[in-house]
Amino acid sequence: MWIFLLGDTFVFGSFLISYMNVRMSTQVPWPNPSEVFALTVGGKQIPLLLVFIMTFILTGSCGTMSLAINYGFRKDRKKTFQMLMLTALLGASFVGMQAIEWTKLIHEGVRPWGNPIGAPQFGASFFMITGFHGTHVTIGVIFLIITAIKVLRGDLDSMRPGFLTGRKGSYEIVEILGLYWHFVDLVWVFIFAVFYLW
Repeated sequence: MWIFLLGDTFVFGSFLISYMNVRMSTQVPWPNPSEVFALTVGGKQIPLLLVFIMTFILTGSCGTMSLAINYGFRKDRKKTFQMLMLTALLGASFVGMQAIEWTKLIHEGVRPWGNPIGAPQFGASFFMITGFHGTHVTIGVIFLIITAIKVLRGDLDSMRPGFLTGRKGSYEIVEILGLYWHFVDLVWVFIFAVFYLW
């Protein structure tokens, strides 16, 4: 997992460095993220509201993942299952809100190949970076659900043969999944800072 995460760090790092380079070198004005990602609530535009909610949910899911790891080390199957499922629910909520964000921008005419509100590279950068991250979150949610079911069934205690089982009586797979989930959350913090706040 560490080798995979190191490779993924280089991929996300390349994306963000490329984004910064494109943004600084374009001659066309870059759209203001506070305006582009604003939501209208009660007739008033609130900048970055959905993005802040998404960030709060994803960072909160790191807490539930940490609890799942803690309960896994204690071999508390029920609480480990509950925390894994809660983490999966929070992750799925994040992806759902990302879909809302994408839909809003698509309705406004933003595409990977063009952008009516400013630099055409904005759409390509946005959909590539957030899409790649959203794919990681979606894969994480799937693995969280699979692992939660295995925990509930007692597969980790009995070393039942199958995918993601590991050693008998060991909850290492929960910790490995936690590494992945914390990485996905950390990457979002960088995306949030570079793409939405800059």
